[in-house]
Amino acid sequence: MTARPGISAFFLAGGLLALADQAIKRLVTANFVLGESLALIPGFLSLTYIRNRGGAFGIFTGFPPMWGRLFFVAATLAALVFVYYLYRYKPPESAYGRLALVLIFGGGLGNLVDRVLLGEVVDFVDVYLGSHHWPAFNLADSGISVGVVLLALDVIRRPGD
Repeated sequence: MTARPGISAFFLAGGLLALADQAIKRLVTANFVLGESLALIPGFLSLTYIRNRGGAFGIFTGFPPMWGRLFFVAATLAALVFVYYLYRYKPPESAYGRLALVLIFGGGLGNLVDRVLLGEVVDFVDVYLGSHHWPAFNLADSGISVGVVLLALDVIRRPGD
């Protein structure tokens, strides 16, 4: 049986990711008007101030604003509790698996702050090739995505656990 990992490191690392995400979002909102864009790598990457009322890839954007806000706040809180439970009571044996849960938690927390304060999420990373754009995202989304991939790889690597 794996010893329970330190919970203070989990909250500290997750909190730092959420704090970094919020700091970047505040810089973007303070220095750009909604829809404004700055090409960082022309033809591929821009810093673009966008707001997303929906979920990943803009799903459920059509929800009425209050219902969407309540849905995403509740869903995010449930996900955060579940990730905490996994980390605390069913921790992955590998450091990669534990890091994955921290990234998912920190990313979820960063986007939760936006949902509670703004009713939507601030996105700013715009990756594209010509006129083909990947949905805009933020640091919190990156943490969640990288965490999910790491967790999946950890599960695939250790299928018997």
